[in-house]
This record gives sequence, C-alpha cells and structure tokens, in this order.
Amino acid sequence: MPEHIKSKLLEEIRQLEHELKHELPAEIKKAVALGDLSENAEYHMAKQRQEFVNARLGQLKSRMAELALVNLSNIPRDRVAFGSTVVVYDTTKDEEIEYKLVTSEESDVKLGLISTTSPIGRGLIGKQVGDMAVVVTPNGKRELEVLKLTTIHDEAE
Repeated sequence: MPEHIKSKLLEEIRQLEHELKHELPAEIKKAVALGDLSENAEYHMAKQRQEFVNARLGQLKSRMAELALVNLSNIPRDRVAFGSTVVVYDTTKDEEIEYKLVTSEESDVKLGLISTTSPIGRGLIGKQVGDMAVVVTPNGKRELEVLKLTTIHDEAE
C-alpha cells in the first residue's frame, strides 16, 4: 500500500477514534443532563454522529485490511493494472489522454488519477498496447485505444 495513503487513512482513523472516545461521550453526557431524552435534539444528534463515526471507522479499518493484502508481485508487467500510467487515444473526443490508475482514496480526475474501480479504470484493466477499451461513463460511451503503457514495475526501475 502506498505510504501516503496509509498515513491518510491512519490519520482519519485516529481523529475519528478520538471523537468517539472523548468528544461524543462528553456531548452525550451534557445532553443527558438537559433532561427528557425523547425531545432532546442535542442527545439525538450526538447519538446519530456516534453511529456514523462507528460506521466510518469500520469502513476505514476494512479498507486498510484490503489495501494491506495488495501484493505488488501479482501485478502484471505487460498489462494495465493498479499503478499503471496509460496514454490512450479517445476516439470519441479525438484526443490523447494520460491516466494513472490509483486507489479510490487517491483518485483525482482533474489530475488524470483515476481509480481502478471507476468505469474508465475497470475498462482499461488488463489491456495491452494496441487494445481498444469500450467504456460506458456517465457522459456516454467512449472508445479508448491504449497507445502507451508504463506499469508500476517500470516506474520502480
């Protein structure tokens, strides 16, 4: 897992755990002191936030576990996969575009960083130079021809 992604996820986990263990119990205690819980908006808001924080923590910890299982030696050296930089010719737009396939946490379409789980990312995975990928995006169907491929292994050398 890329170190900056791990750091980002761990920082969010740390912040949420602090909120869950320190801030929310104080808010709930303060709200309980106000009396009648059935009509106590502060209490209900704090409890809802507590549920959200618990759910988000579960998601983040699950994502950390998934990313920890990524084995870079299993990533192909001759096909588009996680970490690849791909130059494609978009026949729909009549232009060349460069994409780098990254985790969903890193994705930023404006910078050409696309998630491996996005429609374009999924469409490009497994393709080689010369292959065509037909991708259905929210903006319609696009045909992308792979012109150049640099895998995560090429970049490490």
